[in-house]
Amino acid sequence: MKLYGYFRSSAAYRVRIALNLKGLTPEGSYVHLQKAQQRADDFLALNPQGLVPALVTDQGDVLTQSLAIVEWLDETHPSPPLLPADAPGRARVRSIAQAIACDIHPLNNLRVLNYLTHTLGVSDEQRNGWYRYWVDLGFEALERRLSREAATGRFCHGDAPTLADVCLVPQVANARRFKIDLSPYPTLVRIDAACQALPAFGAAAPERQPDAAA
Repeated sequence: MKLYGYFRSSAAYRVRIALNLKGLTPEGSYVHLQKAQQRADDFLALNPQGLVPALVTDQGDVLTQSLAIVEWLDETHPSPPLLPADAPGRARVRSIAQAIACDIHPLNNLRVLNYLTHTLGVSDEQRNGWYRYWVDLGFEALERRLSREAATGRFCHGDAPTLADVCLVPQVANARRFKIDLSPYPTLVRIDAACQALPAFGAAAPERQPDAAA
């Protein structure tokens, strides 16, 4: 397999975590988003969206969209599972994952922030305020949910990491990078710490990727 990614991409970070949890080490190819390498013809031929991650499987299929990639990994490499065995549990985990990947992250990814700055001309302070607003809004809801629901355990769902944790950890890392106060979200911080204690999460961190120094 070959993974196309960028060290700071939250979506690529999710896939790196999942690969590590599965014990898989694909070849890496690095697409520098700040240098617009995602707009190069060869990469657009691979993924017309011009987004990372993209995973080329050992059968030659090209997979895109991080949640789809992680679910493919779970289906083709089922141990350890990243989705619960029961249908209600799978729905809960997918709901938490999508609350992050579909509702929080898209409003704050690099191309949105660049549009705010370079096209709309907002100041850095306004851009960062936008970022904080949407993260706080999403984190407030996640904190209420995870702190109250009995299915929450050491991790987002029970006592083993799932797709929900694969999505949560990169979003918490981004929040810290933008200096968001996480004290109102003790459950999220606790779950993040439990994840960080696992080598699979630590090895996937942006600062530990080969392209971080590029």
